Amino acid sequence: MGAAHRTDVSFRVMLTIGWFILAHFPGAASTGSAECPDQWPELQPWNPGHDPTHYVYIGQGRALLLASSATVYSIRISEGGKLVIKDQDEAIVLRTRHILIDSGGELHAGSALCPFQGNFSIVLYGRADDGIQLDPYFGLKYIGVDRGGTLELHGQKKLSWTFLNKTLHPGGLEEGGYFFERSWGHRGVIVHVIDPKSGTVIHSDRFDTYRSKKESERLAQYLNAVPDGRILSVAVNDEGSRNLDDVARKAMTKLGSKHFLHLGFRHPWSFLTVKGNPSSSVEDHIEYHGHHGSAAARVFKLFRTEHGELFNVSSSSEWVQDVEWTEWFEHDQVSYTKGGEKISDLGVTHPGKICNRPIDIQATTLDGVNLTTEVVYKRGQDYRFVCYDRGQACQSYRVRFLCGKPVRPKLTVTIDTNVNSTILHLEDNVQSWKPGDTLVVASTDYSMYQAEEFQVLPCRTCAPNQVKVAGKPMYLHIGEEIDGVDMRAEVGLLSRNIVVMGEMEDECYPYSNHLCNFFDFDTFGGHIKFALGFKAAHLEGVELKHMGQQLIGQYPIHFHLAGDVDEKGGYDPPTYVKDLSIHHTFSRCVTVHGSNGLLVKDVVGYNSLGHCFFTEDGPEERNTFDHCLGLLVKSGTLLPSDRNSKMCKTITEDSYPGYTPKPRQDCNAVSTFWMANPNNNLINCAAAGSEETGFWFIFHHVPTGPSAGMYSPGYSEHIPLGKFLNNRAHSNYRAGMIIDNGVKTTQASAKDKRPFLSIISARYSPHQDADPLKPREPAIIKHFTAYKNQDHGAWLRGGDVWLDSCKFADNGIGLTLASGGTFPYDDGSKQEIKNSLFVGESGNVGTEMMDNRIWGPGGLDHSGRTLPIGQNFPIRGIQFYDGPINIQNCTFRKFAALEGRHTSALAFRLNNAWQSCPHNNVTNIAFEDVPITSRVFFGEPGPWFNQLDMDGDKTSVFHDVDGSVSEYPGSYLTKDDNWLVRHPDCINVPDWRGAICSGRYAQMYIQAYKTNNLRMKIIKNDFPNHPLYLEGALTRSTHYQQYQPVITLQKGYTIHWDQTAPSELTIWLINFNKLLFLKLKAQNEREKFAFCSVKGCERIKIKALIPKNAGISDCAATAYPRFTEKAIVDVPMPKKLFSSLLKTKDHFLEVKMESAKQRFFHLLNDLAYIQVDGKKYPSFEDGIQVVVIDGKHGQVLNHTGFRNAILQGIPWQLFNYVATIPDNSIVLMASKGRYISRGPWTRVLEKLGAHKGLKLKEKMVFVGFKGSFRPTWVTLDTEDHHAKIFQVVPIPVVRKKKL
Repeated sequence: MGAAHRTDVSFRVMLTIGWFILAHFPGAASTGSAECPDQWPELQPWNPGHDPTHYVYIGQGRALLLASSATVYSIRISEGGKLVIKDQDEAIVLRTRHILIDSGGELHAGSALCPFQGNFSIVLYGRADDGIQLDPYFGLKYIGVDRGGTLELHGQKKLSWTFLNKTLHPGGLEEGGYFFERSWGHRGVIVHVIDPKSGTVIHSDRFDTYRSKKESERLAQYLNAVPDGRILSVAVNDEGSRNLDDVARKAMTKLGSKHFLHLGFRHPWSFLTVKGNPSSSVEDHIEYHGHHGSAAARVFKLFRTEHGELFNVSSSSEWVQDVEWTEWFEHDQVSYTKGGEKISDLGVTHPGKICNRPIDIQATTLDGVNLTTEVVYKRGQDYRFVCYDRGQACQSYRVRFLCGKPVRPKLTVTIDTNVNSTILHLEDNVQSWKPGDTLVVASTDYSMYQAEEFQVLPCRTCAPNQVKVAGKPMYLHIGEEIDGVDMRAEVGLLSRNIVVMGEMEDECYPYSNHLCNFFDFDTFGGHIKFALGFKAAHLEGVELKHMGQQLIGQYPIHFHLAGDVDEKGGYDPPTYVKDLSIHHTFSRCVTVHGSNGLLVKDVVGYNSLGHCFFTEDGPEERNTFDHCLGLLVKSGTLLPSDRNSKMCKTITEDSYPGYTPKPRQDCNAVSTFWMANPNNNLINCAAAGSEETGFWFIFHHVPTGPSAGMYSPGYSEHIPLGKFLNNRAHSNYRAGMIIDNGVKTTQASAKDKRPFLSIISARYSPHQDADPLKPREPAIIKHFTAYKNQDHGAWLRGGDVWLDSCKFADNGIGLTLASGGTFPYDDGSKQEIKNSLFVGESGNVGTEMMDNRIWGPGGLDHSGRTLPIGQNFPIRGIQFYDGPINIQNCTFRKFAALEGRHTSALAFRLNNAWQSCPHNNVTNIAFEDVPITSRVFFGEPGPWFNQLDMDGDKTSVFHDVDGSVSEYPGSYLTKDDNWLVRHPDCINVPDWRGAICSGRYAQMYIQAYKTNNLRMKIIKNDFPNHPLYLEGALTRSTHYQQYQPVITLQKGYTIHWDQTAPSELTIWLINFNKLLFLKLKAQNEREKFAFCSVKGCERIKIKALIPKNAGISDCAATAYPRFTEKAIVDVPMPKKLFSSLLKTKDHFLEVKMESAKQRFFHLLNDLAYIQVDGKKYPSFEDGIQVVVIDGKHGQVLNHTGFRNAILQGIPWQLFNYVATIPDNSIVLMASKGRYISRGPWTRVLEKLGAHKGLKLKEKMVFVGFKGSFRPTWVTLDTEDHHAKIFQVVPIPVVRKKKL
């Protein structure tokens, strides 16, 4: 019987009378009583004690006040029943398997106007395999709020999260603190000299006494020179004994060392002393043998500054061996073997996966029950073990091994000025954070695992925005704006005085398939679920811990098909969850499923499995996520999008039989904020670390699951974006933000074997009222910050996605803008970004620690820093994909390429098969600390770019409207070998692998039907020797292929094929205005940003009867020279900007040179000149003309010529001239007439950068450099009739640092 059923009749009468009085005389209750639920007069004390068999039912209008801890089997509150928690000093813990609230039932702890001040915990207990009957709707281990139910939990008002306002260094060191850590590459004896008055390091040095005895002598001299009274920290890293002589050993012994005299090979050794006081010494020494296991020599000593402040100096010399468990290996049929099983035999079965001498062994039954293992014999490689199951040899089981990784040295020296604690300086008043509370500080580097937890300590001297915490941070946490980007670490409060938590087992058990293959801990936590028709739900100031289950529908907080939960649904006040901390959860944080209008505010989600803030089926709209923080979001098993690569390949139950899902195609999308419908609001939120993505807008073409039919197909792809304002994302692996992709909304079948809800393609094109026939409504992303995301700051695909006032820093790729889809769908959309900042490599260099996967040199100062993907990865600010894209009023800062790393502010997508739009454009671009050579990069074959032979790689182009990138207003920038766009006056930019051109361009769209594997060759008639080969944009699985070259208008072209030509073609010209097309004039102007006119795209369809066995349809040999046209310039090249209009000190020097035979009527004449920034230096005599330019300022230093007579024989005059040219000079040469093209003088060209063994023809022009390196732009052109170089040279000439 429930507690309410044991109440006598007299109480019912009293309670009824009480209700009558309150109903007719409202003033009888005080305001305080009305606001504080535990003061309600109708409440009856309830102290059920601890009885885990007690089924509690609170109903029939009963109102109970819980004033003491209790344990019961379950609680149901229904039929007007109420359970209120008493606010008192003594903590109350309520343990139960579940709580169900329905039909007018209510559970209260505090209220919005009277927050609960005591400590109250609900502990949900039980295992999934207890054998009890689960509720078909709520499951097990839950708080369920069903129709008519009310849940009101209101804890203390506490600041949910804020920002660091001062950088937190590893070791917690502030001013006067110090942290030093080294591993490989820093071998020998490391000495630090420390000032005892201030605790600061005065000097440090390394002595490689392994390599040289001279280093041993230098060490002794160094130690003897240190004044008495100074603190000395001396330690060995890696090895320091091989060439350590007696002089150094005795010098150290004199300082107080007892072990240095006998220091052995690779022995860890640490030593601290005060010079001149040997008795102050502390020392540790370990004899280390072999290459396995860890060993450490650690010392520390407390000192006091001249002002009486304590500081601690510590030193650690170590050999570290990291360990990791192998995967589980199953033994279905194991026969007993005398002496046990050999590890080496298992290694044969599983090559490369098992170490010969494991540190530990674990075994379980096939369903996860632990077994006993024992090592019975080990000698050399003969390592054996036995598995026991309750004293008997195991029959069928699985086993895994703990293996050691290769050892590595590690030396750490720290000076701690804040002993055993750390002061955090924060943005906001944090006086609501109390001693004993737990905080989490987010990572500000690429790895989300650098988030750290701390416990608050008492601190009388702390300011309102300061808090003292126990321990020291391991990692760097930024607390300031760096290079214009706010990179402050988020600091979240995890503790609350109201706690709802799951009671957990010590280890994983398999209540779901494959579970314990991925997790070694119990994942069957509690959960809270709100159903359609609940009466009221308001949660604030609550901590949820160990909540969620690896089962569909069982999440920490879950609004399940609840419909409209705000005023639109009749809720007053509207439903909200506020000021919550949801941490160490096993399935998401907050799930909004088929529910609208929910307010989720000031919620911290930390250390969760699967998408954290999750909208589920697609129809969820008008929900607001305001000032929410999510961090350390890991993969889970529930949906393909939750899974990592291992889970993706292992979990095949939701795929068609025989199909193995593909990682990074079907899966790998776990995100902090997963938005299945764009019409939701995200304001002031932070995604501070996910295994994949921070914010992901995904599209359900039709709603899925129980939401099926709630909107028409395509609705979510066209609904306008809700408010997206002032959000930030960092420390994510794939991207800070993605707008792209959909989920598969059909079950796996023979036709489509992929699992249900796996990742598929989709396109976003927002329109008014989600109607594609109505006007477009741009998706506005404003004040978004993305930094330290390993792959992308943001990847945004769709029509009319516009960014304003955003900031990107330290991302592998800052931003990729991809168009709304394939022409001719959603014609006329565009993407743009304006008023935004991009930083390539900021002052946030991270810390060289084992947690950072990649460490290498930076571009500007070449100092070490953490890197996003690989040391040679081409870091980019904005990456053009297709278009049209508009970039306006943006600043690029600190993008600097190295030799071997092609960093650039603007670039194109790597390995791109797709279209490039000639209407991509940039305006008012500013560069700060960006060498002019690093502004743009079009790519080159090699690492990351592969062969650079995909269609999009070859056709890249954008319009430099005002010349703020190239210094040529109105120009088009293209790849240097794109001869469909080039004309004779284009100017090469060798550092960019590009060219600056002018013209009128359009895009040809060719569809070839009934074929998909033809290679197309297109030739522009004025450059027949420079064909462009296109493979097609589509995969070979399609029934047709499409080719999308950018072409110059008013030019002729021929098209050829590497096999038999397709029998049917359709050709469009897109991104064009009125033009001649196949001798037919288009009748309508192109609409702004549209592919074609408002009346549609005029096109030509070609059908041909192709004979069988027709052969290869390549007619180039017969087409030319028949169709060859003279190369002319239709649109003159723009003039280069005057130096007074340039915004940076570095600039381009325009160099034009020609050497040619020129016909004037019937006469032949030789033409030769050199032109520098518009000033022409003509040649008047046959021979070589030379112009020398200062490589620092771009000023012409000298102009001279050498006649053929000087070039003949041994041209000492020329050699001497070149010898007198100052270093760092640009040297221009042009031949005229019948010059001497062979002979010793040509060695001059080699000295100036030309390749050795060159062979000159009748005409020659050359751009060379005299200096200590060969710049990229050194160019030689030599032909029989016409040699020509039009290019720019960067000024000043600066050598790129090496990678």
